Amino acid sequence: MPIEARFTHVNLVARDWRRLAEFYTRVFGWAPVLPERHLSGGWLDAATGLPAARIHGVHLRLPGYGATGPTLEIFQYHHAAERPPSAVNRPGFGHIALTVADVTAARDAVVAAGGGTVGDLVSADIPGAGRLSFVYATDPEGNVIELQQWHR
Repeated sequence: MPIEARFTHVNLVARDWRRLAEFYTRVFGWAPVLPERHLSGGWLDAATGLPAARIHGVHLRLPGYGATGPTLEIFQYHHAAERPPSAVNRPGFGHIALTVADVTAARDAVVAAGGGTVGDLVSADIPGAGRLSFVYATDPEGNVIELQQWHR
């Protein structure tokens, strides 16, 4: 029997948590959920498996779910591991997807705020689901964001 669970947050490890949080706040209007986090101590070392772990960051409220809905947790570790280049086909979590009213305008806003693009904007008929227009973009640190709009 499956366990009962409720989605709470997704963690995004950043090189510069303030810059990344400001990007998501400015481009998508996601609101910070205070307090900011400045965490350290033996409990954190034990949980992360990292000696002398120190984390700084903030949660941003995701749209569409109200005041108690899920968040994007943006954390920066004092000592961060190197990150391989972004790729949409790398195993593991690949991207976050956002439904937007205008894919072109959203892509342009992401790029204007310091993000980038991965491929071209495309539209495709998805049998049984409708017509999908989408593009992959990146935030300023290279994390992939899918911007999508469904036409049913």
